[in-house]
Amino acid sequence: QSTTMFMMCVFYIFNIDLFVFSRRLGVELGKSVVYQESNKETRVDVKESVRGQDIFIIQTIPRDVNTAIMELLVMAYALKTSCAKNIIGVIPYFPYSKQCKMRKRGSIVCKLLASMLAKAGLTHIITVDLHQKEIQGFFSFPVDNLRASPFLIQYIQEEIPDYRNAVIVAKSPSAAKRAQSYAERLRLGLAVMHGEAHQSESDMADGRHSPPLSRTTTGHTGLELPLMMAKEKPPITVVGDVGGRIAIIVDDIIDDVEDFVATAEILKERGAYKIYIMATHGLLSADAPRLIEESAIDEVVVTNTVPHEVQKLQCPKIKTVDVSMILAEAIRRIHNGESMAYLFRNIAVDD
Repeated sequence: QSTTMFMMCVFYIFNIDLFVFSRRLGVELGKSVVYQESNKETRVDVKESVRGQDIFIIQTIPRDVNTAIMELLVMAYALKTSCAKNIIGVIPYFPYSKQCKMRKRGSIVCKLLASMLAKAGLTHIITVDLHQKEIQGFFSFPVDNLRASPFLIQYIQEEIPDYRNAVIVAKSPSAAKRAQSYAERLRLGLAVMHGEAHQSESDMADGRHSPPLSRTTTGHTGLELPLMMAKEKPPITVVGDVGGRIAIIVDDIIDDVEDFVATAEILKERGAYKIYIMATHGLLSADAPRLIEESAIDEVVVTNTVPHEVQKLQCPKIKTVDVSMILAEAIRRIHNGESMAYLFRNIAVDD
């Protein structure tokens, strides 16, 4: 039984020609058409029989996130109603992954998307570096959360001269665990940025302390709860020595780069003579390429989980690491019913 894959969008997948990717697996592309009608409704036509087959929908997420999600849902449902055996979504960057916690009176959109994918017919997902590993618990089917760190670590070792004189930097205490993993594998020192110039998203009030509506009550004055003191963060400081060193900032997503630019300026003031940023998903929205080009950052290294060719043309500092190899191997192993443990070797629970 051969694997069948369907191309969802007209752009290149993983920043290489999709036909090159299919040749790596030794399979042919499935025949399907995905398009928008004049009223912007998404339509999918499957051009061959998929009954009883394993189908891998390869979908990266471009700038128009919601259209890409709708294409994925409609394609999965079309395959489900065509009696496909298994429908596996290959989604290198999982959208809405930052909205995985309750904010004020908002919603956990990531959980909503997981439920929609399951309802549409997906039976498995392959992704890379979820924003929070706990997101896997939102799904009612298996999720393989692959790691891009081996490829980024290899880039550091091969492409950064004198990397032994580097220090791994976490731009916030919440990113310290990821930075510690890089530092231990590369046998390098660790530095952590502490304090913020403005209130971060993680510390925004979630609305649970809001006072109740004023009501006229009799005989009950309510509970007297202890008053929580407000947080007061110090100015940004660097915990660790970066003087005369190469600073390598690591994170999973780089989108709005203002925080990275501010971190780079402080590291320069503390004596770092070169500054690199290593991130898995290079969303690089809005003016990110221009801000990077004008900043103290020497190089931004991202993987090709998200298309970013336009951003690279605008900013030569942006470099790309190819991770299609591990995704292709994951597809092959899932289709053949082989263990995935090889792809997670030497990866601890905390990584």
